Amino acid sequence: MTEPDLSFLDPAAWRHLAPVAPLAARRAPAAGLSAEALVAELERQNEVLRYSQAVAESTYERFETLFASVPLALMVLDSHDVVVQANAMAHRSFQPGERDRPLTALLPFVRAQDAPRVQAAFAQARDQGHSQAKEVVFAIGADGRITGDLHIARIEAPQEALPQFLCAVIDQGPLLAERQALRRSARALQQRNGQLHASQKRLAAVIDAALDAIVCVDQDQRITVFNPRAAALFQCHASDALGSRLERFLPDAAAVLAQARSGTREMMAQSASGQPLALEVSLSFERHAQGQTTTVFARDLTGRKKAEAERNELEAQLRESHKMQAVGTMAGGIAHDFNNILGAILGNVALAQADCAPDSPVLQSLLEIDKAGRRARDLVRQILTFSRNQPPQRSVLSLADMVHDTERLLRVTLPPAIGLQMQLQPGLPLVLADATQVGQALLNLCTNAVHAIGSGRGSIHVEAATVSADQHLIERLGLAPGDYVALSVRDTGPGMDAATLERIFEPFFTTKPVGQGTGLGLAVVHGVMRSHEGSVAVHSRPGQGSCFTLYFPVAPGSAQQPAAGPEPVAPALCSGNTGHTPGSAPANASADMPSSTPGLAESAPRKQPHVMYVDDDPALVFLVQRLLRRRGYAVSGYSDPHQARAALRAAPQDYDLLVTDYNMPGFCGVDLVREARSIRPELPVALTSGHVTAEIEQAALAEGARALIHKPDDVQALCATVQGLIAGNDPGNDPGAPPARRPSDGPPYRTRMPGLAPGPGASR
Repeated sequence: MTEPDLSFLDPAAWRHLAPVAPLAARRAPAAGLSAEALVAELERQNEVLRYSQAVAESTYERFETLFASVPLALMVLDSHDVVVQANAMAHRSFQPGERDRPLTALLPFVRAQDAPRVQAAFAQARDQGHSQAKEVVFAIGADGRITGDLHIARIEAPQEALPQFLCAVIDQGPLLAERQALRRSARALQQRNGQLHASQKRLAAVIDAALDAIVCVDQDQRITVFNPRAAALFQCHASDALGSRLERFLPDAAAVLAQARSGTREMMAQSASGQPLALEVSLSFERHAQGQTTTVFARDLTGRKKAEAERNELEAQLRESHKMQAVGTMAGGIAHDFNNILGAILGNVALAQADCAPDSPVLQSLLEIDKAGRRARDLVRQILTFSRNQPPQRSVLSLADMVHDTERLLRVTLPPAIGLQMQLQPGLPLVLADATQVGQALLNLCTNAVHAIGSGRGSIHVEAATVSADQHLIERLGLAPGDYVALSVRDTGPGMDAATLERIFEPFFTTKPVGQGTGLGLAVVHGVMRSHEGSVAVHSRPGQGSCFTLYFPVAPGSAQQPAAGPEPVAPALCSGNTGHTPGSAPANASADMPSSTPGLAESAPRKQPHVMYVDDDPALVFLVQRLLRRRGYAVSGYSDPHQARAALRAAPQDYDLLVTDYNMPGFCGVDLVREARSIRPELPVALTSGHVTAEIEQAALAEGARALIHKPDDVQALCATVQGLIAGNDPGNDPGAPPARRPSDGPPYRTRMPGLAPGPGASR
């Protein structure tokens, strides 16, 4: 569509008309003219005036005709936006119906966002004589509109005080529709071109990033595509491979391509240097106008074979792990029941020792029984350490300090023919570990090294250094990426063969003669490292000694600096009147008796403390009754927790202390603690267990237990705990004793066996 001719809007187009002489000039009489000449001049001027008036009227008629018949919306506006005159086309366009807004002003029809442009166009026309505004939207009626270009021309009217403007609205609807169609077509074409370009880029990226070697050849079997994986597999740069024949890398390619069959097959290939390669090859054929393109997908079988070997190794490790887990669960159950038997044995031995005279020949036998019982107790704790599944009670500590503590113990017990050498990296970072378990693992490794060297001369080397887990360690030992402290114990013993290495971590497996080993030392080491989120590596060959390396994760945020001093030990909960630490032997026999308050014994007889003891093992109930009654306590023993609950509910004020086992058939000691607290909230309660874990401790603390007693415990430790709890509950027993601790005051007190490390799960 061509632009319309709007030259008639330019006032300069009207200047071709003959100018009319000014009235003053026409009326000025010629000087010196006679009357007849003056009349003739006036007639001539009148004739000119009539001619000019006729010309002006003719011109005005032509303008009116053109203004009314031009196929454009024309209107004359004054400076106040009032429509002075408008042609029929303008009225039809802006007022199509009788109820529509009349065309009395232009700006009310202009869309709000276009109004500033229209006002600026009028201002420009006022200053420069003409202007235009492109693609102005005019609102017509309720929902109609016109999109057009607004052309504005100022009308020269010097006799008027206010300027007027001739406006033409050219409807651009058809042209805009055509423009929009062209734009949509251009956008669609641009989008398709972009998609095609993106598809080509994606295809190139897929080929470059493919894990398989991709090689494309033309109908002459010359290489046209050679992706980076193919370059790495065949050890040839892409620029060197492009254009060469496929037989350079696949000698049997001609026979395979001649069959023109798709599918997967194994083939022998060779690298650019001639090194043979075993490949899995898949072919794809594409026919087109220029001929045929064959795509070869090649995969190196070395990775698959390696993965199959690793899978077989992992399956063997998984079977080993399941076997160790099953054995550990069985051993844990046996150890739990064996704890009760050991408790009865050690308790009765202690009673028998107290009944014997100092010079009795039976005393030596009792001492041997006690020694054997303690060895059995330590063995049970090793079994529980191996079989436990919950994480240890770990804290941030220095592995170097722990190694030095173990060194002092080893140097005292090492045979003279065996030397001990320590090499620790200065400034080892701190680790998050359970000191008791780590010390036990290190001691087990050093003891095994001593036994491996035997009676000959040899040496043990203990080394510690910081390492970062590389990909090899991560894959071989299952470590998480990060920094570790590697603690190695190396000996000069005879070493081990492959068959022995496969079984060294099995529980109860030992190469020592009968009676010289339990087979739990390395199993405990394996369990400790597993619970510490670390691992243990073994290197040994016959005749070259053995080396065990323990990998401990570095504590988060720890710097390479010596560990801080030992943690302060919390004060004992119930040691206010015992005169010794719970778990240690009393200074004299009188310390085992319940103390009385000075000044009150003379005025009134003191009530005998009454203890309720609940355990499903009748032997332990009978033992505790004998122990506590000898020390002046009244004891009510129950092997049925339901009977104990009924007795407590019947007479809650008769008891001064409740001691209950945690694990009983069909009943949990924590439930009995909860019910006892609901019956009598101020009654002190202690919980006993042969396997105190973090979960048991949290449950006991939540229900208000004031002490956790580890079974089998020493007689003196048990009596001291009972005495402390009763003294703490009854301030009248000891004016200087602290009040009994409430559950909200802090964690419950846990008794330990004197001189020995706490059992599995016990907090440090």
